[in-house]
Amino acid sequence: MALDKIRKRDGSVVPFEADKIAAAMRKAIEAVGEGEPSRAEEMTREVTGKLEARFVEEIPTVEEVQDLVEETLIEWGLPRTAKSYILYRERRAEIRRTKDFIGVRDELKLTVNAVNVLKKRYLLKDSRGQVAETPDAMFRRVAGAVARADLAYDPGADAAALEEEFYRLMVSLDFLPNSPTLMNAGTDVGQLSACFVLPVDDSIPGIFDAVKDMALVHKSGGGTGFSFSRLRPRGDVVQSTMGIASGPLSFMRIFDVTTEVIRQGGRRRGANMGILRCDHPDILEFITAKDQDGFLSNFNLSVGITDEFMEALDNDDVYYLRNPRSGAVTGSLHARDVFNLIVTQAWRTGDPGLLFLDTINRKNPTPHLGDIESTNPCGEQPLLPWESCNLGSINLKNMVVGGQWDSGKLSRTIRAAVHFLDNVIDINLWPLPETERVTLGNRKIGLGVMGFADALLLMGIPYDSEEGLQAAREVATILEEESHLASGELAARRGVFPNYEGSVWESRGMPMRNATTVTIAPTGTISIIAGCSSGIEPLFAISFVRNVIEGTRLMEINPVFEETAQRLGFYSNDLMMDIARSGTLRHIEGMDEDVKRVFVTAFDIAPAWHVRMQAAFQEHCDNAVSKTINFASDASIDDIEEAYRLAYELGCKGITVYRYGSKREQVLYLGSDSLMRLLERPEYTMAEAEYAGGCPTPLCFF
Repeated sequence: MALDKIRKRDGSVVPFEADKIAAAMRKAIEAVGEGEPSRAEEMTREVTGKLEARFVEEIPTVEEVQDLVEETLIEWGLPRTAKSYILYRERRAEIRRTKDFIGVRDELKLTVNAVNVLKKRYLLKDSRGQVAETPDAMFRRVAGAVARADLAYDPGADAAALEEEFYRLMVSLDFLPNSPTLMNAGTDVGQLSACFVLPVDDSIPGIFDAVKDMALVHKSGGGTGFSFSRLRPRGDVVQSTMGIASGPLSFMRIFDVTTEVIRQGGRRRGANMGILRCDHPDILEFITAKDQDGFLSNFNLSVGITDEFMEALDNDDVYYLRNPRSGAVTGSLHARDVFNLIVTQAWRTGDPGLLFLDTINRKNPTPHLGDIESTNPCGEQPLLPWESCNLGSINLKNMVVGGQWDSGKLSRTIRAAVHFLDNVIDINLWPLPETERVTLGNRKIGLGVMGFADALLLMGIPYDSEEGLQAAREVATILEEESHLASGELAARRGVFPNYEGSVWESRGMPMRNATTVTIAPTGTISIIAGCSSGIEPLFAISFVRNVIEGTRLMEINPVFEETAQRLGFYSNDLMMDIARSGTLRHIEGMDEDVKRVFVTAFDIAPAWHVRMQAAFQEHCDNAVSKTINFASDASIDDIEEAYRLAYELGCKGITVYRYGSKREQVLYLGSDSLMRLLERPEYTMAEAEYAGGCPTPLCFF
């Protein structure tokens, strides 16, 4: 009797697939380097024969099949492979028990931390607060909602087939949209955008309207960016009352406190970007704002830098301050003094970053609609006032075959993702009518990447190398060209974006459905779901301890490193624990130097390489690039200055730095660092559940 069924652990019966057994055996053989992987098929036939003989009337269970695999590996003289397979089974069993404790049924074999994050932030819950859907069902919910947008353009469209395409796109973890889309698509909330920029007008009604609008956006799951540069400076006369203006910083406190009160749909903390131009009379007060402990804790701060300022800096000259109410010159400051203050504060607190306003507006796709003054909270999405953007990221870890970019798969994924994101715009339920009007006028989307560091590891390329920069430019070029082509094809079927006339695309003779298509976002929790590195960031640790849930800590090891260690025969639990003490291979003795060179972490990499990597992606990016320039705790103020200057010279649209230990509250602690011992924490590198890489503070991984 041919074997055609197998019973899963949950009792369900599914078709028997011998190929899965062969793949598992081949992987075990390759992991330990014992025997020929090609023998896996022959051994699988033997396992299948034993099953057919033993289970004539009954259906075998998964456990019984795995027992026979172990038995066969030993009989074929592969004891180390059998041990590896047994250890893998034990680890999978522990993972299943932990997931059962978390209370989520996971058919997709995601990591424990991914399941935990999904439970906390993404999966729908019933009236009692209990999880009411599985990860698989979440992807099905989102795919169905997004696919139905096609029917508005073609009532005869095969929405079911498109739903299946979008479902496969996500369930394969090749692409994931931004968090609000995963949370809210197909629900009554229906707000799917991550990024908003709201105007702040120079009046009491204008300011408090912006506070109210911010609260509505945060409640729906979005983050907000503001330019406070239009507010009159402290001490300026208020003519209607003959009173004295209190300045932008006093009003920013109101935004900050409101953010503290309004949690984002109850699922994640609020986050804001606050920007003030370098020529605002209150700029010195803004630069030093975070000297006050806890002040503006829900804001990332960036100084809006102009070409005029940078020219004055280069010439060791002064530049002029202007009252935004009247445009009148109110004084001057020496550019060098201001720049010194900026870099010193960034060294001390991580804020402010820089936003290069003239660089941004030279690349503004719709200059006829006005200047861009602000970005979203993490800086990767410059937007006009009232504008929002929908983001999504492609998992580059899944786009490498044979040590090279799989350009065919990558192109197909990009085209499907552009279609997906354009549909998201059409089904979005907007929190504010003004955001609907402006966003529909430009239809900006932001397709980015995650898993870039993992992809480099699979290629055997060090992050901090010319080869790494070349790999970045190659994949960024494909992303830019294919997304533009896909947007052009949508324009042929659906029409160009309404504000196309007067845009840079019209001047180039390129019909486009979307004013922008590429944004390199930090990804954060969606990269945890996908099981890959965050955005374009390098690894933050090779192995480390993760605070999954209260009282539960699990060792995490980068999967590519783990496979490499097993293949080369130096894997051991003791080694992984030793690496976890610092997170890096730098101090591990006796390890192959080539392995050390490839598996570098964020704090192993010189800051200039971080900046150069950001610039490499910016060369082929419509919007901007979110990238944290990491510094060790002993970095100097001069090191910060060099990074800021290099970012401007290389054409970056902004820059964010983080010197380890410069903020009191972090979500990453390096076990070898003296700060760890000072806080009396275990001497292992530890990361909180939602940290995926980049800036290790709660606000930065929004």
